[in-house]
Amino acid sequence: MQFSKVEICGVNTSKLKVLNESEKKALLKLMHDGTPEQKKQARDDMINGNLKLVLSVIKRFANRGENPDDLFQVGCIGLIKAIDNFDSSLDVKFSTYGVPMIIGEVKRFLRDSNTIRVSRSMRDTAYRAMQVRERITAEKNQEPSVEEIAKELGIKKEDVVLALEAIVEPVSLYEPVFSDGADTIYVMDQVGDANDDMNWLNELALKEAIRSLEPREKRILSLRFFAGKTQTEVAKEIGISQAQVSRLEKGALEKIKNEI
Repeated sequence: MQFSKVEICGVNTSKLKVLNESEKKALLKLMHDGTPEQKKQARDDMINGNLKLVLSVIKRFANRGENPDDLFQVGCIGLIKAIDNFDSSLDVKFSTYGVPMIIGEVKRFLRDSNTIRVSRSMRDTAYRAMQVRERITAEKNQEPSVEEIAKELGIKKEDVVLALEAIVEPVSLYEPVFSDGADTIYVMDQVGDANDDMNWLNELALKEAIRSLEPREKRILSLRFFAGKTQTEVAKEIGISQAQVSRLEKGALEKIKNEI
């Protein structure tokens, strides 16, 4: 995805104007106190003067595989909502309020595009919870607790948590979470199973195969596959880095494959 291209949605981003804080305040004041024509012009100028803000936000979503033109348009909707709802009487910079609004709009777009279907009522609850969270964060400069959001919406906190969790985009087991340049650790490497019911014949076969391994390799495999511990837990118990655990585990499994 080319987020660095000059033209996006027919807009030459290299020529976009960037407003300073005093110009933003003046336009916001004009939107509030001006004539109908002045209000409309001030709003248009405010939108055009903050398009680079939208551009900077959508770059955060560069790895989602979405068309940058689509994300830019959605981000502009978030920008317009922020401009129309911003309270200039508060001692808050517009960008402090605008960025979460733009991010929220993009996230909503990505979640609605998700292949996993979530009920309309649950999505509505989640979006209302997100709006409350964004508003309280902008007002207090601090993210609210689940209890505060639930109280504002007049629903149980469990319903808030369930709704927000339901629209979270699923993560692939092959999503990289760490890399030291040589070894990459994936989400699946972090997953452990405390109730591993591996067939006992497979367990015996594996125990037989690992007899030829080094003591540390045996211990890592035992902790990982018999005790059901994650690589992070194994690294902490043995006293080495998680990357080293990953490397030793892969090497030991390769030895077992060759021997079997």
